[in-house]
Amino acid sequence: MDQKNPFETPNTFRLHRAEYLVGFALSIVLIIVHFGEIRWIPFIALFAYIDLIGYIPGAIAFRRSTDGRISKVYYVLYNSMHSLVTQGAVVGLWLWLVGPEWALLAIPFHVLGDRGLFGNFLKPFGLPFEPVADPLYDRITAQMRARTAGAGSRVPGPAVAEHTPGVVQEAGL
Repeated sequence: MDQKNPFETPNTFRLHRAEYLVGFALSIVLIIVHFGEIRWIPFIALFAYIDLIGYIPGAIAFRRSTDGRISKVYYVLYNSMHSLVTQGAVVGLWLWLVGPEWALLAIPFHVLGDRGLFGNFLKPFGLPFEPVADPLYDRITAQMRARTAGAGSRVPGPAVAEHTPGVVQEAGL
């Protein structure tokens, strides 16, 4: 939401996803318009390698884990492979070594589709590798809804909180 509160409410999450859906839709339009010009083997390889390196190993480890805990390495792999920074570097390297081509649309199609369609953003270490509802998040969003209930068109002022390194203590949490 902002640099002091780096989490999203359900509504801002939907808006964030919508922004990626616009980019995903644009990649679909470009794929359709340039369908005959796309080299499909590189397209499929560029689409698949992101998950072959970044998702599948972590998903397997998560499913095999008896307690849902897996190595941070899987999170780093996922986040590295699903990063627009990393994929921008891959595109730049491809442009330099191979040259421009429409098969590169596989990268925004994949990453923007993951974020826009499925709501899959980068994975924080503090949550399970696969989506599992966290009761703490439910409590935080319930409190935020309560703060805005009955406020009409006005937004709430800052919450009164005591900040200590690594800990925020607020009434009701």
